[in-house]
This record gives sequence, C-alpha cells and structure tokens, in this order.
Amino acid sequence: MERKNRYKILTVVGARPQFIKAAALSRAIAIHDQLYEVIVHSGQHYNHNLSESFFTELNIPTPKYNLGIGSKSHNNLIGEFLILFDAIIDKENPDIILVYGDTNTTAAAAIAAAKRNIPLVHVEAGLREFDKSIPEEVNKLITDSITDIYFCPTQTGVNNLKKEGKTEQVYLTGDISLDLLFRDTKYLTKSEVITKYKVPGDYIFMTCHRVSNTSDAETLGGILSAVSSCNRAVIFPLHPRTKAAINKYNLTHLLGENITIVDPLGFWETQSILKHSALAVTDSGGIIKEAYFHKVPGIIIDTQTEWIETIDEGWNTIVGPNQQAILKAIANTTKPSIHTNALGNGTCGSNIVDIIVRYLEK
Repeated sequence: MERKNRYKILTVVGARPQFIKAAALSRAIAIHDQLYEVIVHSGQHYNHNLSESFFTELNIPTPKYNLGIGSKSHNNLIGEFLILFDAIIDKENPDIILVYGDTNTTAAAAIAAAKRNIPLVHVEAGLREFDKSIPEEVNKLITDSITDIYFCPTQTGVNNLKKEGKTEQVYLTGDISLDLLFRDTKYLTKSEVITKYKVPGDYIFMTCHRVSNTSDAETLGGILSAVSSCNRAVIFPLHPRTKAAINKYNLTHLLGENITIVDPLGFWETQSILKHSALAVTDSGGIIKEAYFHKVPGIIIDTQTEWIETIDEGWNTIVGPNQQAILKAIANTTKPSIHTNALGNGTCGSNIVDIIVRYLEK
C-alpha cells in the first residue's frame, strides 16, 4: 500500500459498550499524527441515556454520520445498515474500517468492508460463547471470519482464534474499555452513593437486559424474585428492554421494597455505584469486566461468559437465571485472594493504533 501522510479510519459504533470502547481508542487515534478518524453511529441504541449522553460524558468525537436505524429485527437492521453504510464508504474512501464487539452493527459493517475489499479491524476479537442461538455469537463468528487485524482482550480470545486456524495479525492487547478506568477516576465517594440512593453500605448492584433473561416471564420473574428476597439492598438501573418486559408480563409485584429502581445511568455514575457495591448481579459483559477491575465479586445470571479469566480467578461466578442458585450465591460469595489484572493494564489504545499504522504502511 502506498504510504500517506494520514490514514483514514472509518469507525462504526451503535451500542453502549461500543461507545465506551470508542471513548478510549478515539483518544489514542486523535493524538497519532498519521491517523484520522471518521465515526459512523448506526443508531442501534437510540435511547438518550444509552447513546447521546455517553458521547457527551466520555468526550467521544461527534459522529460524522448518525444513521438513526433504531430498534428493528436483526435482519432488517443489518440490511438497512448495509445500504446506508455502502454510500458512506463511497463518500469517505477509508483506508481501513474498525468495528467493536459483537452487535448487529458490527457484523453488518464487517460484511460491508469485506465486500468492498477494505481492511477490517476487529477490537474485542476471538471471544466465543459456543452457542449460535445467541445473536451476539453469530455476529462474532461473522466478523472474525472476515477480519484482517484481530485485537483480542484476553489470551482466551487468542486461543479461540488459533483453534479456528487464525494466527496471522492476531494481537493480545487487553480490554480497551478498561483504559478509561486506569486513566480517569471520576467516581462518587461511597458516602455520596449511599446518600443519593438511600441504601446501606453493603448494597448489591444489579443489571439485567439479555434477551434470554427478558423474553420469558418465568425466567425474568425468577431473577426478580431472587433479588427481592435476598435481604440486601439492591440498586437496579432498568434497561428499556427489561422495563418493557416487566410491564408486558405484569411482574411489577416482584420488585421488592429492597430494590431501588433507577433509569439507565451514565458511565461514571455506573462505575461509582459498582466500585462501592458489595456484589454485582449481572448478565452484562461490560459489568462483568468492570466489577473485576474494581475488585467487586460478580454473580452472573447467564449460562456462560466470554470473560473466562475472571471466572478462573474466582471474581465472577456463573449461576444462570436460577432463583435458588442466585440466592445461594448472594449469601455465600466472598472476595478471592488473587487478582492479576488479567483483562489489561490500561495501554490497550496506544498499542492498537501503533499496530494499525504498521499494517497500513506495509
């Protein structure tokens, strides 16, 4: 490839976890004199608290394009994105396309890059749940099948790719989203959290939003019943999908008086509440990682996780959406003695941009 003074990266985002990753990596791109970034926001997450507020709070560069796709079926979203994104590729003529994670937006952008013979970077590559009934797993498999540069957050990711025959341009970098937590410390104090949310100091932080946990009344009801009967205060930011499911299945009566329901939170307030909590109960990959960083034990109300290292060290425990298993874990979980920062040391962004530039200058 002919050398240029500056290379254009077309970055695609569409959901909260990607905004957090972009906040860290866009900073590293911005200070590199050989890279120029154009951000495309699919609009897959269109709720203000899940989208625009993150761009403001985390100082992410304003997307040049916001496609406003919103909530659609998987295939309709991917199809609409492909049509709109193809026109952007024509206009921008990028040197490389960068995607994050495992959303429909990610898979669609990967397909578009491959069809246009543009090099594709996948940040958070190699993670697997080994269950193709999970929409995100399909997106992972699609994306990694056509990626050119793989940035893996964990050794597990590298190992998974090797088993699939992918060993070229595979890099172990650590998790990009944790760069923010190493660099910034904009946390409320514990007393501020307790005062604001009127909870005792040994509260539980809970999230629940996975389709597998919100698409069935019995499953969601069991989760809510467990945390309502655990005799612990719970702070529960309510995802729009979960709120709709609770209303649809008439489960409001299962929200106990110990549960403080709040609207979706910004990034730093989430970190504050999580950092000072006694436990996290979650089905969110982001919270699993962030709890590990803050040395808060996590109870995973899902049947699997990609973040195997946090399980191996004992910081997270998989219990699934089982009411009795959740209650038992809440009663018995303690902090382990080992913590190795297995998800990275805060230098992920700078390492990624250096590797991208070397690739483009070949």
